[in-house]
Amino acid sequence: MTVYIQQLLYRFHIEFSVRGALAILVALAAAIPLLFVVYNSLQLSTDEWANLWSSRLPELLWNTLSLAVLVGIGCMLLGVSAAWWISRRTFPGRKLAVWLMILPLTIPTYVFAHIYTSLLEEDGWLGRLWQYLFGAESVIPELYNIVGVTFVLTLAGFSYVFLLVRDALSRSQRVLDEAARVHGASPSQVFWKVNLPLLRPAIAAGLALVVLHVLSDFGAVSMLRYQTFTLSIYLQMSGRFDYQAAAGLSMVLVCLSLTFLILERFFRNRQRYYGNAQSKRFEPPAATGFETFMIWLWLGLIALLSFILPLAWMLAWSWEAWVGDLITNEFWGYVGNSLTISIMAATLTVIVALPVALYHARVRSYLSQTCLHISSIGFVLPGPVIALGILAFVLAQMPTIYGGMTVLVIAMVIRFLPLAIQSQEAAAQQLTPSIEQAARSLGAGTFENLRRIVLPILSGGMMSAWVLVFIDTLKELPATLILRPTGFDTLPVRIWIEASEEMLELAAPAALMLVIGTLPVLWLMMRSESAKRM
Repeated sequence: MTVYIQQLLYRFHIEFSVRGALAILVALAAAIPLLFVVYNSLQLSTDEWANLWSSRLPELLWNTLSLAVLVGIGCMLLGVSAAWWISRRTFPGRKLAVWLMILPLTIPTYVFAHIYTSLLEEDGWLGRLWQYLFGAESVIPELYNIVGVTFVLTLAGFSYVFLLVRDALSRSQRVLDEAARVHGASPSQVFWKVNLPLLRPAIAAGLALVVLHVLSDFGAVSMLRYQTFTLSIYLQMSGRFDYQAAAGLSMVLVCLSLTFLILERFFRNRQRYYGNAQSKRFEPPAATGFETFMIWLWLGLIALLSFILPLAWMLAWSWEAWVGDLITNEFWGYVGNSLTISIMAATLTVIVALPVALYHARVRSYLSQTCLHISSIGFVLPGPVIALGILAFVLAQMPTIYGGMTVLVIAMVIRFLPLAIQSQEAAAQQLTPSIEQAARSLGAGTFENLRRIVLPILSGGMMSAWVLVFIDTLKELPATLILRPTGFDTLPVRIWIEASEEMLELAAPAALMLVIGTLPVLWLMMRSESAKRM
C-alpha cells in the first residue's frame, strides 16, 4: 500500500511539474513584449527623455487622459440609462432592445470613424440632412477633434457598461427597494441613494473595460487624426523608425494602464455588497404608455446612431460595390487572409493557454498566480506596443522569421492570450481532482488522462475561448499593419487603406464582412446568459 501511494504521489508530482514548467514557459513568452519595451526605453538617455517630455508627452498625456474621461462619462450615461430602463420596466420589444444595445460591439472603432466621417460630408446622408435643416451655408460638424473622437468611441464602447450593469440589475433584490420606500423615500431617492451605490462595482468594471479600450485604441484615433499614445507610437515606428522613442512612449502608456487597473481594483475591492440569497429578485412592472414611448425614444436614438445607421451605410455601399462588380476575387482573397490568420491564432492561443489555466485552477499558489498575471499582459499592452516588443525580439533573436506570417501569429497569441486563459480556467473549475486521480490509479498516463478526461470536460470552455480569440483577431488592426507579411492584407487593413483613399464602395463590403463575422460570438454569449437566467 505504501509503495502504491508513493507511486501515485510521484506520478502526481511529475504531472504537476510538467504543468508548472509549461505555465512558466507560456508566461515568459507572454512577457517578451513588455521586457523588450522596458529594455529599449531604458536605452533612452536623460536628454532624450527630456526631449520627449518637452515635445510630446504633455500633449499626449492631456489628449489621452481627457479622451478617456470623456468617453467614460459618455459610456456611463448611455450604458447605465439603457440598462436601467430595460431591467426595470417590461415593455413591447424588450428583447429586441437588448440586442440593439449589444450589437454595436460587432463594429470596430475604425469602422465607426470611417462611416461617420463619410456620413458628415457634404454629400453624405447626415451632411445633406444638416444643410436641409440649418441651411446650405451652415457649417457641418466635423469629427477631427476631441468631441468627434469621444462621440465615436462612446458609441463603440457603451455596450460594455450596459452588459455589466444589466447583469447586476438582474440580480438585484426587491427587499432593498421596498425597505427604502417604507421609510418614505421617493423613486428618485431610491435610485440615487440605494440603486446607484449598489451598481458602483458593475459600473466600475464596465468603465475599466472602456478606459482600457480607449487607452489602446488605434483605429479611430488614426482615422480622425487625434494624437494619442497609440497613434504616436505607431508613427514613431512606421514613419521615423525610431524604436527607442516608441518604446519610451509605450512605457508611459503601460504605466498609465497599470496605474488605472490598480486604482480600479483598489476602489472596487472596497465596494463589496452582499444580499440574502433567499430574497426575491426584482420583478419589473409593466411600463405605462408614456413610459414606453420615452423608453423607445431614448433607446431608439441610441440604436439608430450606434448600429442602425452604420449598418444601413454598409449595406447601401456594399450594394453599390456588388452592382458595380467591384467585389472581385481579390476581395475574397482578403477575406481568406483574415480567416486564415484568425483560425491559426485562435487555435494556437487555445493550446498555449491550456497549461496556464490548468495550473492555476489546480495549484492556487503565488507561482501560479504570477504565471496567470504575466500571461494576461495582453490586456494591458495595446496592439502597437505588442507589435513593437515582438518586432524587437525577432530582429534581435530570430531575424530569419522576420517578415513572415509566424511573427504576426505570435503577436496575436500574446495579444489575446488572456481571453483564452479566462474561458478555460472557468471550465477547469468544474474538473474534479478525484476524477483525474481515479484515472491515474487505473493506469492512465499523463497524456491519456489529458485526452480522455481533461479535454472532454474542458471542451465547452475551449470552444468559447476559440470563438472569442477568433473574433478579436478578425478585427485587430495595428498589430496586423505593423507585422503583416508584404502583400498580406486583411479586412481591417483594407478598410484602413481604402478609407484613407476615400474609396467607400470598397471599404463598406469589408466592414460588413467584419460585422457578419462577429455575430456568432454575440449569439453564443446571449445564449449562455439566457441559460443562466433560467
